[in-house]
Amino acid sequence: MKLSALTPALYAGAAAAAFAFAPVAMATPAPPPCVNPDGTACADIGTAGPGGAAGQIPGGPGGEAGPGGASGAIPGGPGGAAGPEGATGSIPGGPEGTAGPGGAAGSIPGGPAGTAGPDGAAGCIPGVGCATIPAP
Repeated sequence: MKLSALTPALYAGAAAAAFAFAPVAMATPAPPPCVNPDGTACADIGTAGPGGAAGQIPGGPGGEAGPGGASGAIPGGPGGAAGPEGATGSIPGGPEGTAGPGGAAGSIPGGPAGTAGPDGAAGCIPGVGCATIPAP
């Protein structure tokens, strides 16, 4: 048999193989499994349900939220919480503050601090002085 007589059969065979393997070659590979730096599976870092949600990245930030409010913190960094009665937040070694239905308060270490509420406001600035202003 001549090679020229086999050429159509070779092309047909190559085309059939290309069609057969095309879905496998074009398929998106599965993503690698998610693993945290400490070796735990990513699915183990949080929960969610009808009552709220919570999550914590190992060695990193974490938080929770639900019908009563929300809170979160970064280890060694800022943290805060908020709910129906108000909110609070702080940065270690830095400013902090709280606010709610009865008023608000805030301070900066070594710097100004103050409060305000239904009875008035008060505040101090180091090296300058303090003041109180009663509510009208």
